[in-house]
Amino acid sequence: MTNLSVNINKFATLRNARGGNNPDLLQTALDCERFGADGITVHPRPDERHIRYADVINLKPILSTEFNIEGYPQDSFVELVCRVHPTQVTLVPDKPGQLTSNAGWDTKENYDFLNDIVSHFNEAGIRTSIFVSTDTTMVEYAAKLGADRIELYTEPYATAYKSDPQAAVEPFVNAAKVARQCGIGVNAGHDLSLENLRFLIQAIPWIDEVSIGHALVCDALYLGLQETVRQYKDCL
Repeated sequence: MTNLSVNINKFATLRNARGGNNPDLLQTALDCERFGADGITVHPRPDERHIRYADVINLKPILSTEFNIEGYPQDSFVELVCRVHPTQVTLVPDKPGQLTSNAGWDTKENYDFLNDIVSHFNEAGIRTSIFVSTDTTMVEYAAKLGADRIELYTEPYATAYKSDPQAAVEPFVNAAKVARQCGIGVNAGHDLSLENLRFLIQAIPWIDEVSIGHALVCDALYLGLQETVRQYKDCL
């Protein structure tokens, strides 16, 4: 079954809005695990506008599920990941100050840069995933880099799903097939929701993991966190 990794960035945004520690980010992560999440995802940014570097360090010893740290591999990020040693690191091409991830890596153009980073994490024994579009060349070069997985950037799927689900999912099926042929795993994330998640998984049942944050937190406002996690797990 595809694993659900809950991205807790938005809980940190809510905490930071008022200062203090409400909601308690560490307890929220533990509750997500207790409610059935298979992993916890964080995306620390240099401005620490949601997840702080200290949060990442404090989360590692208390989590019992997979810990995924995603971000742009600048020096401070690489140092943090190597210090914490999570289950997985997901490399995204977000530059500092970017609002959210909105594109995958050009793994061919950035091959030399990414090769050094991936090799560094491989030597440290950290599973490495690279955020990519459905362009199969990008998938193939991610495999050449020695990445363990790709993470498919699914916003285009989520946008097109409402008008034509089958057409929306086809490029993702093709990219996932290429990844499987290359011998690497497939993750997926960005704008996945209770509306579109089940269809994606039915089309690509070999997806290893989905990382979901924004939609899950929005749903939890109405359904409660426990019921929301249960419903996302049910989609999987």
